Amino acid sequence: MSESTRTDGKFGPYGGQYVPEALMPAIEELTDAYERYVLENEDGFMDEFRQRIRDFGGRPTPLQRADNLSERYGVEVYLKREDLLHGGAHKLNNALGQCLLAKYMGKERIVAETGAGQHGTATAMAAAHLGMPCEVYMGRRDVNRQRPNVFRMRINGAEVNPVDTGRGTLKEAISETMRDWATTVENTHYVIGSVVGPHPFPVMVRDFHRIIAEETKRQSVEQTGGLPDAVVACAGGGSNTMGIFSEFVEAESVGLYAVEAGGSSLSVDEEEGVAPNSASLSTGSEGVLHGARTRVLQDRDGQIMESHSVSSGLDYAGVGPELANLVDTGRVQAVNVDDDAALEAFHRLSQDEGIIPALETAHALAYLEEHEDPTALGETVVVNVSGRGDKDLEAAIEETERRDLPNAPSMGVFE
Repeated sequence: MSESTRTDGKFGPYGGQYVPEALMPAIEELTDAYERYVLENEDGFMDEFRQRIRDFGGRPTPLQRADNLSERYGVEVYLKREDLLHGGAHKLNNALGQCLLAKYMGKERIVAETGAGQHGTATAMAAAHLGMPCEVYMGRRDVNRQRPNVFRMRINGAEVNPVDTGRGTLKEAISETMRDWATTVENTHYVIGSVVGPHPFPVMVRDFHRIIAEETKRQSVEQTGGLPDAVVACAGGGSNTMGIFSEFVEAESVGLYAVEAGGSSLSVDEEEGVAPNSASLSTGSEGVLHGARTRVLQDRDGQIMESHSVSSGLDYAGVGPELANLVDTGRVQAVNVDDDAALEAFHRLSQDEGIIPALETAHALAYLEEHEDPTALGETVVVNVSGRGDKDLEAAIEETERRDLPNAPSMGVFE
């Protein structure tokens, strides 16, 4: 990577390092390691990372034309199949990169947080692959929603610690992991799972996921003769979003759409401190969360609200600072779809293309269905299939039974 990729961790008004003094030595050490190994490829670090993500992870992932969706929407729909990466989601790119970086730094222990369980699973796999002990913090509510991934983490040797504070979701899991790291920084590396947190995490996570965009760009040229007209990705913290957007930000002809979780409503209940959505780009305001200034869901007193999404991985009250700035400057368009639309898209892709998507991914697909005229996006649209839906089957069955969805299969077989 070139010198031009260096940053002081600021993106317009966002970013920075809002952390306790006790963590600053670890942050400075990590910043130095990121610059040396990731940006400058010292000791061939990035060469080893690319070799391992190929041989262990299974890259490159395909860019597949979705024949039936293309006919349905009247545009050429291509799916970037990150669901086919080892572990079933894009998360391994960053987890493997950070665990390998920790090894180069001489760290002996890995801690991580997880919401949907995909980042926790990827980190557990990467740590096992590299022979490192791993502990994962996960909100109690998400533990109950994502039992298959909890089992997968434990199979890979990780210790899973349920977090019972607050609503027991991703926000609380991140807070608890930061507390662990603050007391164990000498021998522990915290593998943050998204483009959030203090510098250098947002840029480092983006750079490990940049491989998604590098492949997509090359594959699009090979398969269609040029760049896509639009790239669509779901956005919680924003790791898959920034990963697939990163090579297209400078290509003004490519529209970039970050699809947030609209939940059950875009309104907020300040009295209860609850936002029935996770759409911080669309409805949030500037504030500080987990070590960075960004757009967050907060009340008039600056208290972080409890977010909501049918998708565990999007159920977060903030977003990455770089993505927030790209939306503010108009380069990325923030849109949102609600829980019902995401569930319908979950069934749509499963039935039309034989691909069961993660509920996170389903939000991106739902935007095509909800758009009044998909052809307005251009002739060629790439949707990032950020993960597969095996982990969401129990939740999807339960949520589908609660709703009258027009294209959902009958759940009567379970009665």
